[in-house]
Amino acid sequence: MTLSITKLSKAAGAEITGLDLSSELKKEDTDGIRQAWLDHKILLVRDGNLSEEGQERFCSVFGQIAGLKSKQSSSKFLFVSNKEIPEQETAVQLGEMMFHYDQAYSKNPCKASTLYSIKVPEMGGNTCFSNCCAVYEKLSAEWKNRLEGKTALNYFNYDTDPSKRPEEIDPNAPQYSHPIIRTHPETGRKSVYVNRLMTMQINGVNNDESREILEFLFSCIEDKTNIYEHIWTKGDLVLWDNRCTAHARTHYDPQKARLLRRMTILDENPVL
Repeated sequence: MTLSITKLSKAAGAEITGLDLSSELKKEDTDGIRQAWLDHKILLVRDGNLSEEGQERFCSVFGQIAGLKSKQSSSKFLFVSNKEIPEQETAVQLGEMMFHYDQAYSKNPCKASTLYSIKVPEMGGNTCFSNCCAVYEKLSAEWKNRLEGKTALNYFNYDTDPSKRPEEIDPNAPQYSHPIIRTHPETGRKSVYVNRLMTMQINGVNNDESREILEFLFSCIEDKTNIYEHIWTKGDLVLWDNRCTAHARTHYDPQKARLLRRMTILDENPVL
């Protein structure tokens, strides 16, 4: 089969067809999908029978697989669901979720994440991806100069509502400061690296200026012209570049089944 790459939207994303993940991939295929990923930031492969091995095979093209943080689990997969699953590592998530970068609150956020859809509701629960390179490139020269060199505190507390921006910061919960403008280590492109869910404060400025800057950047990230919205169907495998795309989840009925299999990829480079 011959690989075919089709753009999903003007903002970002490409669908790959002609890829067989049931066996080892050829070098020309791995080269092609890596370049497509750098070009389009989000990749979609439709495979209604994708095994855990097939998902891991695909992820391994992009780097080393990250294990789960739980010391009681050797699994490489986390199941994102709206209810607990016995004997499986499960993240229970309900309804809407604000835009965020995975693990932005840690020193070394993951390079990429994947989700494979096992069960999805008929309506809602879509994943929106914002192309934050495009966000940066649309900024005025004045804004770019204002943001250059600044950092922001990113924070996340698993013990509170993980889908909404917190009102207060627990000093003992995970948090880390990163540059507001991040440079991609492979493409050299700059992107805006803040998000409404986790970015709490611009360092080195007063609270009013911090709020002004963040609200402006959040509105740019959430502008529909920068967003690809993925409407899930069963058997979709989606991989995104966590270094330059923020993502969010739209509302869905929590009584409707939603189950996705998640695997992440370690970043061998520091945040630049």
